[in-house]
Amino acid sequence: MQQRECIDTIFLYGIAFVFFCISAIKDKKKTKQALIKGLKAFEGILPQLIVVLIFIAIGLALFDAETISRYLGPASGVWGVLTSALLGSITLIPGFVAFPAASELLHNGAGVLQIATFVSTLMMVGIVTLPIEISYFGKKIAIIRNVLALLFSFVAAIFVATMVNL
Repeated sequence: MQQRECIDTIFLYGIAFVFFCISAIKDKKKTKQALIKGLKAFEGILPQLIVVLIFIAIGLALFDAETISRYLGPASGVWGVLTSALLGSITLIPGFVAFPAASELLHNGAGVLQIATFVSTLMMVGIVTLPIEISYFGKKIAIIRNVLALLFSFVAAIFVATMVNL
């Protein structure tokens, strides 16, 4: 699996490089502006990324692969999925950090269904942000949206796990 991921990564970087070269040939000025803008955006998210990755590293150091597998592994069943849903619903981290975190958890024994549930609830359900949502949309709409998002998260997670296991 590791070798395939490496080949996929090299392939994607290769495609990005080809398109970058095409862009540079077509319009050097716009390409330079886009590159600078991208680097500034990366610079803006880097502190957030580093802090979250430090927390993930500490978590992985505290919980060995066996523990992660026990609570979030494929054999954890419904309780592992519900635990993942709860963690995803109350965690407030951006998507660009969630996916590397999910990858690390998968490499350390977590199950695909559990991690798909974690990521989907992380992206769609907002228990931490519920008070803000209530202030904008009202209590009834905010709660309905979050309940529907939670239900859809389970559907999405099942779909992702099914597709991965094909």
